Amino acid sequence: MSEIVIIGGAGKTGRRVGDRLADKGIPVRFASRSTPAVFDWAQPETWRGAIEGSASAYVTYQPDVAMPGADQAIAGLCRVAQACGLEHLVLLSGRGEPGALRAEEALVHSGLPYTIVRASWFAQNFSEGFLVDGVLAGAIALPADRVTEPFVDADDIADVVVAALTEDGHAGRVYEVTGPESLTFAEAVERISAAINRGISYTPVTVEECAAGMRQAGLPEEVVALLSELFGTVLDGRNSDVMPGVQDALGRPPRSFSDYVRTAATTGIWGN
Repeated sequence: MSEIVIIGGAGKTGRRVGDRLADKGIPVRFASRSTPAVFDWAQPETWRGAIEGSASAYVTYQPDVAMPGADQAIAGLCRVAQACGLEHLVLLSGRGEPGALRAEEALVHSGLPYTIVRASWFAQNFSEGFLVDGVLAGAIALPADRVTEPFVDADDIADVVVAALTEDGHAGRVYEVTGPESLTFAEAVERISAAINRGISYTPVTVEECAAGMRQAGLPEEVVALLSELFGTVLDGRNSDVMPGVQDALGRPPRSFSDYVRTAATTGIWGN
């Protein structure tokens, strides 16, 4: 197959998609600010060179597709992609995020063949994201009390993306991908605690208290602002429903949070 470009290849899903495509013998071009094929969302002049010559693309917007201005950036990228003859674009989006929906609409209305993968909260946020330190410290505090979330495994997201990039029948589809069960954050933390045989407390806090904690932990202000906005918007139950995107795209059920926890625990990432 022709080369596939991955915009954001260092992220949780981008590197997984790249590995899977490479295993299939498909040429992959990673495009970011730090790769030979330079791509910078803040510098549109870099976009054409990063895309030109590729047949299709997997796009993750940094730092998040819900950010203000992401829809304009996606619309601009689609124009460049069409001029370069791109045949298919797969976009990673987020559930229940107004900004993400605007970005999706920009892609849908661009006329470019597309697939949208709309994901719930990544399970890997506990092992590869900003919650790792909380697990290691034995205490996690988030602005979510009884709300539930069907945590999705990033490996499932990558499998859906690869199917969309390499198989027929996925163009024009929106896959809303979640895990098979919806858990409270306290329940998710309990499962991690049991797997590593170490106590981890979970405390629901306000968005403001969570932001203060993130700042104290040294997270960049841009990340604090983004997470605070998302926490204040989407952790209200709107995303609690389990959705069939993984089954629809792959013909198999999604991996459970417990399966994810068992796998992550064997890596030693949580110090067990």
